[in-house]
Amino acid sequence: MSIIKPFKGFRPPVDIVEKLASRPYDVLDSEEARKECEGNPYSLLHVTKAEIDLEPGIKDTDPEVYLQVVKNYNAFKDYGWLVQDQEEKLYIYAQSMNPAEADAKWQYGIVACAYSEDYINKVIKKHELTRKDKEEDRMRHVRITNANVEPVFFAYPAIRRIDEIVASVTANKPIYDFVAKEDGFGHRFWVIDDRKLIDELVEIFDKQVPAMYIADGHHRSAAAALVGQEKKEHNPLHTGKEEYNYFMTVIFPDNQLNVIDYNRVVKDLNGLSKEQFLNALNDAYVVEDMGTAIYTPSKLHEHSMYLDGHWYKMTAKDGKYDDNDPIGVLDVKILSDHVLDAILGIKDLRTDKRIDFVGGIRGLGELKRRVDSGEMKVAFALYPVSMQQIIDIADTGNIMPPKTTWFEPKLRSGLVIHELA
Repeated sequence: MSIIKPFKGFRPPVDIVEKLASRPYDVLDSEEARKECEGNPYSLLHVTKAEIDLEPGIKDTDPEVYLQVVKNYNAFKDYGWLVQDQEEKLYIYAQSMNPAEADAKWQYGIVACAYSEDYINKVIKKHELTRKDKEEDRMRHVRITNANVEPVFFAYPAIRRIDEIVASVTANKPIYDFVAKEDGFGHRFWVIDDRKLIDELVEIFDKQVPAMYIADGHHRSAAAALVGQEKKEHNPLHTGKEEYNYFMTVIFPDNQLNVIDYNRVVKDLNGLSKEQFLNALNDAYVVEDMGTAIYTPSKLHEHSMYLDGHWYKMTAKDGKYDDNDPIGVLDVKILSDHVLDAILGIKDLRTDKRIDFVGGIRGLGELKRRVDSGEMKVAFALYPVSMQQIIDIADTGNIMPPKTTWFEPKLRSGLVIHELA
């Protein structure tokens, strides 16, 4: 089987695409989604977070929610808000965080279907653990819609010829071109109609891309692949060519992606005074008081800390990290081992209620706000991991510590949908 394939996507008409395309299901809670959809019946959030159309307070995993999911999804097709392409296509999806600027940076992804077996066989590589409850939630969503309603975000080692093909397609006017009102990010979308280009892209991925890497969407990837396996096991006439053997992805070259910091805030100092805590840090770090102005880490193995109105630069000492180890080189690992665990007594980042995580998209001012409000006692800002670090970890079969990577911009949902039959 090919590592990617074209598909007959369901897409919105141009005149409603900006209203229909939504942020991913997992960046909004139910009430935020409800508010974002006020007065907008087109929003795909009515499908991805269908609890917004039920009584407030209902759990998003309630059986009634999944029934509402399929009701809304079918209605979108019945109303003509999602229309299927008549032939299999590949697509190109471009995003920019600063689309209005003359030198705006855009990242260009190939929208295609990936082979589910490649996830099982680790040709599609992950760097995060998944939770069974979240996998099951997304599996139920895929089962009841019989579709990949939202794509997953993959990366691949950049290849010049793919860049050339993308440039030739995107020299034409995009089918969709809009700036999202919620965040000001730009989104453009092209359909690749030329069968020769489609075949060439499939062949390049088959012959020159040894692996693809999950950047964002580990639970959606697992769910889609597992539903494909279920359908295979329940089909006595399975041939391997069925549409359920594939799931929808947007695959970006690794050299275009923007990985930003993922920071930490902690409720208390584990019984230590400020002076005792700062003294304890000296075992693993050189600590410098940088004053009251926000200080941003400038390189690997440098953190910044906000405590009691002051920002501090924390530089990890030699011997407290291992640059030859894919995990040991990570600043999140250094902080977890030498501060969060050893000093603050936080053993499990997934379950400890004393710690919270703040995506770098919110800025370091959000860290200051949460400490100044009294909600948190101390905040730590980290230097972002690199795409190469993510690839190294995935290639060696390692798993990153929780809340390590934050990719921005997020994929918009609803530009195209893949059905499994």
